[in-house]
Amino acid sequence: MSKLSELAVIVEYGKLREVEAAVAAALDEGNAPIDVLNVGLVDPINVLGEKFRLGEIFVPELLIASRCMKTGVEKVRPMLSGGDVKSLGRAICATVAGDMHDIGKNLVALLMGSAGFEVVDIGMDVEPEAVVEALRENPDTKIIGLSALLTTTMYSMKDTIEALEEAGLRDRVKVMVGGAPVNQKFADQIGADGYATNATSAVDLAKKLVGVSG
Repeated sequence: MSKLSELAVIVEYGKLREVEAAVAAALDEGNAPIDVLNVGLVDPINVLGEKFRLGEIFVPELLIASRCMKTGVEKVRPMLSGGDVKSLGRAICATVAGDMHDIGKNLVALLMGSAGFEVVDIGMDVEPEAVVEALRENPDTKIIGLSALLTTTMYSMKDTIEALEEAGLRDRVKVMVGGAPVNQKFADQIGADGYATNATSAVDLAKKLVGVSG
């Protein structure tokens, strides 16, 4: 098994004390920092996210793995910044009102930042009015990303989009949504511009929404 695969297993099983050494080993093996991030740290979280959606695991397993991922990300983050990354514009990310889970949102924000977006992360349990205010404070924003982990909070996405419409700001931005209980049908029903199943595809979607290919 490669060191990259070993790292992915360590993250998936929540072995926090082994993460930093595993990241170092994957880098020493010659893997690029972006591959260590995507394959070793992000992919296992995406796997767990799908298992959570299917009811095979529960929030505690996700939280433990997320701690592992965050530890690994902090070690590899300094190697990801590059001065020649083209700016793709500003994006606002938020976990919607009533929801205190930020694993997915944090992951999307991290990967979008690495891809060239200027990310404004306004946190979790964010009321629709706070999203509207954030857009007013950042009028050049191109993307708003909304996340929810619970079926009881996913309808806050609809409330947020309606608040943007009522404020006359909806046409300024593209809104993308994601999270375990969300699917494409729901995204269409609430008037979102796009839906992504995981953090990696969220970056691809964001690029597509702002007209960037590749």
